[in-house]
Amino acid sequence: MAHDLNDFNIGKPIGVASVETRTIMCIHGMWSRPHVWNNFRHYFEARGYRVVTPALRHHDIEPGDTPNPALATTSLLDYAADLEREIHLLGEKPILIGHSMGGTLSQMLAARDLSQGTVLLATAHCAPVIALTSTVIRFILRELATRPFWRHTQIPSYRLLRDIGLNGMSERDARNHYATLIPESGRAIFELALWFLDSKRAALVDARAVTRPMLFLTGTDDRLTPLASARRTAAYYERMAKIEAVHGHAHWLPNEPGWENVAARTLSFIETELKSAEMKTGASDAAPALNPQLV
Repeated sequence: MAHDLNDFNIGKPIGVASVETRTIMCIHGMWSRPHVWNNFRHYFEARGYRVVTPALRHHDIEPGDTPNPALATTSLLDYAADLEREIHLLGEKPILIGHSMGGTLSQMLAARDLSQGTVLLATAHCAPVIALTSTVIRFILRELATRPFWRHTQIPSYRLLRDIGLNGMSERDARNHYATLIPESGRAIFELALWFLDSKRAALVDARAVTRPMLFLTGTDDRLTPLASARRTAAYYERMAKIEAVHGHAHWLPNEPGWENVAARTLSFIETELKSAEMKTGASDAAPALNPQLV
C-alpha cells in the first residue's frame, strides 16, 4: 500500500553500533557520480551523521573523460563486491540510501546483512521482479539495439533522458544535470534490465535474507523506475518493506526541487521507525565476516 509523502580484517566480523549507528552510505545510480548526494550529505552531516558517498568502480572520472575500457563489462556483482569492502572498512554496518541502480545494489547488500536499514529512492528492481516497462523497452530499442550494448559503455541521449528521468526538473536544471553524467556499464544495464537473460543472475536478491526494514520512496511522475514497478519490488520483501509515493516528483529525487522533503522523510525513518524496529527485534552482535573470495 502506498502512502502520501508531504580495520578491514579478513575473516573477522566487524562491530555493530546498533540503534546508535550514525553512519550513512549513499550509493549512486547509473550514469552518476557521488556528487548527486551533495544535498543529502550536507543535510545529514548537519544533523550529526557520518556520510560516506563512494564512487562505483570506474565512475571516478569527470564528464567528457574517456572511461576506463573495463567499465563496459563491469558487473553489478563487481559494484556490490567493492561496496562490501567499503562497508568493512567502516567498522560498522551503515544505514544504506540508494538511488536508482544504487537502490538495487543496496538491496543486494541488505541481503548480505550489511545494513542497519535501507532507504531506496526511485530504486530499480532486483531479480526476480519483472519490471520491463514500456520506457525500458523504448530505451533498449531506440538507443541500444544497434550493437551488442552489453559489451560497450552506454549513456542515453539528452532527449530521451529528459523525457524519462529528468522530467522533474526545469529545462535549465535538466541540462545542467545531464552535463554531469558519465557513461555506464552496458553489462550492468543488461544484468538489470534483462536479468532473465543473464545466466549469472547478477541482480538476484533473496528477499528472505533481508532482516532489517526498508523504505521505498518513488515519485509519482517517475517514468524510468515507475511507482508500479517499485510496488512490485517492495511487495517482494513483504513485511520488511514499506513503500510511499512522493507526489509531484520524478526520478532524480536527491536533486529535484523539494529534495529536502525526501531527506526529511528519510531522516524520520532512520530516527523513529528504524530505532523502533531495533528495540523490538534487538541487534545482531556483528556483521558477517568478509568473504575472502571477494578480496
